[in-house]
Amino acid sequence: MRSAMKWLVQDCQPGDSLFFHYSGHGLRQKDYNLDEIDGFDEAICPIDFETEGPIIDDEINATIVRPLPRGVKLHAVIDTCFSGTVLDLLFMYRIIRREGHYQREYQRSPAAVRKKGTSGGIAISFSACDDHQTSASASAFTGKVTGVMTSSFIQAVQNEPGSTYGRLLNAMHHIIPSLVLYDETVKLQEPQLCSSEKFDIYSAKFLL
Repeated sequence: MRSAMKWLVQDCQPGDSLFFHYSGHGLRQKDYNLDEIDGFDEAICPIDFETEGPIIDDEINATIVRPLPRGVKLHAVIDTCFSGTVLDLLFMYRIIRREGHYQREYQRSPAAVRKKGTSGGIAISFSACDDHQTSASASAFTGKVTGVMTSSFIQAVQNEPGSTYGRLLNAMHHIIPSLVLYDETVKLQEPQLCSSEKFDIYSAKFLL
């Protein structure tokens, strides 16, 4: 998996559009380099993580975010527990419950700002849940067990092609709770959007 991540960004050129999808297990662990506001690193867990270790957010950022040159855009869809800031991007768009829309928050400690940006490109991630939440699987969409977030993302894109990032995120937010009708094990999870730079998610259209 590490080799594939390096391959993804290798020799990328202005105008390239990159896509990274991970659906599987995730975890969080203590942050030892003090670049996390909440004191925890997030990580993805490939099939061999028990012997090779998880891939933590610092490594993910260094491998597929930091090298992005100007003119290159990366979209990541991360369907795992504790995945909110798993790419260590600078900005998170978090739902404001009483108002029903997403608002931007700055997510990095001062020590991380220089180390966590791109090399001029743009990175945007959709993640299954906030950093403290778990992510569920269900069979309501396809009859087969899949990640709830991946299924909601596909359904939202299909239902409204050319939607803005904000509308897409809101659609996912509304689709996921509907699974509770079919699967009582599904717990609260709120899909998140993070980006390497500020932008208006309710005016910018989602385009790969």
